[in-house]
Amino acid sequence: MEILPVDFFVLALAALFAGLVDAAVGGGGLIQVPALFGVFPQSAPAVLFGTNKLSGIWGTAFAAVTYAKKTRVEWGVAIPASLSALLLSLLGAWTVSSFPAELVRKALPAILLLVAIYVFRRKDFGITHAPLHSGRRQTGAALLLGAVIGFYDGFFGPGTGSFLIFLFIRFFGFDFLGASAVAKIVNVACNLSALALFGYQGHVLWQLGLLMAVCNVAGAVIGARLALLKGNGFIRRAFLVVVSLLILKTTSDAFWI
Repeated sequence: MEILPVDFFVLALAALFAGLVDAAVGGGGLIQVPALFGVFPQSAPAVLFGTNKLSGIWGTAFAAVTYAKKTRVEWGVAIPASLSALLLSLLGAWTVSSFPAELVRKALPAILLLVAIYVFRRKDFGITHAPLHSGRRQTGAALLLGAVIGFYDGFFGPGTGSFLIFLFIRFFGFDFLGASAVAKIVNVACNLSALALFGYQGHVLWQLGLLMAVCNVAGAVIGARLALLKGNGFIRRAFLVVVSLLILKTTSDAFWI
């Protein structure tokens, strides 16, 4: 596949901004996936999704490392949630070949709208870090959340990072920084699982994906450091912006395209 210099510039810029946004509040696919489809409109969707995963997983991993160095990570939640997400993401990817995702596609905008309204009305949402669970109850809840989101990511995918942040705040009592840190770790597991499947099926443009990954990592480092510098209030506002854009994008995908 021939890539013109202008095409690479567009994809590199998209990967940079996708990494920045995803590191702070999730939703990097909102930028990177449309850019890939815009540059390669005739390519098979699976190939573009696989290439997106290859690029995105590196940025997400570097963001996770940056958070781990600068803030407290709730490993008792991150590890079990990541393990169950890794396994259930594969199941979700396998299921999508047997059951259409149309119902999820049409319901997603309404779910995201409810999330946005909830966060907007709760001015203190995600501002303080006060974990609600411990011990076996925490591990069980983490396994369940990882399984549900992992299956969703493999089956459909849009908004996975934003959903993780919301759920870690709502049901685990984390603040935005703590939720973002754990969400990145779980997201790496989901992406790794999906990338393994896409790679096995031959649906990855490896050279392009790795070149985009360099830009995605640069954006992710900037986004994570910006989030750590600005704190929970900044992440909350950015989260609402990204979720609002996701509502518009998923509505368009479900009903007008």
